[in-house]
Amino acid sequence: MSDDQQLSYEQARTELAGVVERLETGGSSLEESLALWERGEKLADVCERWLEGARARIEAARAARAEE
Repeated sequence: MSDDQQLSYEQARTELAGVVERLETGGSSLEESLALWERGEKLADVCERWLEGARARIEAARAARAEE
């Protein structure tokens, strides 16, 4: 399991916000900007996986409640 997969949603979101801030501030070299962009994409994927999992749990809870 990669370190990214072990991040909590909050950790990934916080790091992603920092990456976005650094990109928006500018002043980085092209290579550094590309590395930040790639890191941001990975962090966004981690956040999306967490959100998809949360949606699935909510849907399962709603379905179970509807069966009662």
